[in-house]
Amino acid sequence: MSDARIDRLEDSSVVAGPEAYFTGRVRTEGRFAAPEPARLRGVTVTFEPGARTAWHTHPLGQTLIITAGVGWIQVEGASRKTVRVGDRIWFPPEVRHWHGATATSAMTHLALQEARDGSNVTWMEHVSDAEYDPTSHK
Repeated sequence: MSDARIDRLEDSSVVAGPEAYFTGRVRTEGRFAAPEPARLRGVTVTFEPGARTAWHTHPLGQTLIITAGVGWIQVEGASRKTVRVGDRIWFPPEVRHWHGATATSAMTHLALQEARDGSNVTWMEHVSDAEYDPTSHK
């Protein structure tokens, strides 16, 4: 039997969210991927006001746990919803969605998803300003 693996916070780095997948200032911290045969992967993501992901899907779904601030989430074809500290969100497998901060508040979440065939996300196009906040573009 092997011993437990501990990934220490002080050994993790804070990385800017890549412009190809995010709009605005985004930081990721504490990325982890459980060793095979496990499939679990996760990361803490902080979005500054106005920042968000691009549209994307996850092959086995995604769970978000909001740990700070106020944010918005949206599933394609549904209305945008507000999320707050303590909220837990489940996006089903292959459901196109985005998430991020509101226009005026930062938001941090823990994102958990499983990989299938080595992939845990499929990125798509950026969320437009009108999609992000339709109330500010009348």
